[in-house]
Amino acid sequence: MSSIKERKIRKKKEEILRAAAAIFAKKGYHGTTMEDVAAKLLMTKGSMYYYFKNKDELLYHCHKMIMDLSITKMKEIIASSKSATEKLENAIKAHITLATSEKSMFMVMHKPSQHFTDDYLQDILQDRTTYAQYFDEIILEGILKKEFNHVDVKMVRMILLGALNWTQEWYDPNGEKSAEEISETFANYLLKMLVKQ
Repeated sequence: MSSIKERKIRKKKEEILRAAAAIFAKKGYHGTTMEDVAAKLLMTKGSMYYYFKNKDELLYHCHKMIMDLSITKMKEIIASSKSATEKLENAIKAHITLATSEKSMFMVMHKPSQHFTDDYLQDILQDRTTYAQYFDEIILEGILKKEFNHVDVKMVRMILLGALNWTQEWYDPNGEKSAEEISETFANYLLKMLVKQ
């Protein structure tokens, strides 16, 4: 297959996934049909099946798309030569930037165990574990380098991710603060839990 054709297919899949995520977020998983997604994109239901075989696969790939973006960004942050404080600040900002720019995608990631079974669920949970472990790694690095206070790494990571994930519930692109301002504020306050004064 030519790389041009591959890029076209990948772009179309992303378009379908974003449309599906918007409908999932609005109507819920069970209230959404393949026809709904096809109609939003002015596609036939039959042409949808060329890209995704069913609704489960659509939802799974919504998860994979956002997790792949998240994990790729975290790998870049971890590999940088920045201090642990700067790495954690960048990780917090990256999470909020993605959560606000891909709000529908993030919303469909809520409670995957309610929608998936078997292989799909295990794969999604593994991705989430991998993502969480990057935060653990940064926190541990900060403790070892004496940038951070000695803390319960798992508890602090759960506080961080709990706060970050909650933004999708209240973030409004037309609100008084921009996504960038929110990410700055979150980073400032959350880092105070850890950084030695």
